[in-house]
Amino acid sequence: MSMTTLSRPRQGRIIAGVCAGLARRFGWSPTTVRIIAVASILLPGPQFIAYIVLWILMPAEDRRRS
Repeated sequence: MSMTTLSRPRQGRIIAGVCAGLARRFGWSPTTVRIIAVASILLPGPQFIAYIVLWILMPAEDRRRS
């Protein structure tokens, strides 16, 4: 199984591309990752802060790859 690097894609973003980047990295469906993210944000905890941190720390996809 070949894993790609963790980055936010330029195509297929909904908000910042964090869920799409995680889905691509681990070979999952972006829709599944988005549903899990929304469901987890409804639970108590720092999930929203984690999303913001990933948004800041995950590099955007290189323009040459798209």
